[in-house]
Amino acid sequence: MRWMRGMLCCSGRGRIIAYVTVGADDIAAAERFYSAFLPELGYRLEEYRGDLSYILPVETGQRATSPDFYVKAPFNGAPATAGNGNMVAFEARNQAQVRALHAAALAAGGTDEGQPGFRASYGSQFYVGYLRDPQGNKIALFSNDQAEPGRGG
Repeated sequence: MRWMRGMLCCSGRGRIIAYVTVGADDIAAAERFYSAFLPELGYRLEEYRGDLSYILPVETGQRATSPDFYVKAPFNGAPATAGNGNMVAFEARNQAQVRALHAAALAAGGTDEGQPGFRASYGSQFYVGYLRDPQGNKIALFSNDQAEPGRGG
């Protein structure tokens, strides 16, 4: 195993985390929100039994290396709730894409949790914007592109 961008990665084994699921009571609102930015990051939407599955394409003969992202009504029938301290982060190509996708997600029903920019508590190249989906799940859109100007540069 090796470390890659601060995450444990396994060489040749495919992905460590296969999928991430967030709950939603209003699947239509969730679809508007997530479809405003996930397709720009390469995800395609598949609907399965009324739930949403955002899948990254994998070439024939290759293994997936990034997790799929699912939006589902809770299996137990209780209302969906956002986890306190939980967050799902999606990597953008660059800082401009972080800004554009953050704006698109807000226009699609998200709420702002932190405008795109640098944060003092992270590395000098880590550029991130935070928001919440219509259900209240916290989402981060980030870029850590070493070729772009960093904080203070």
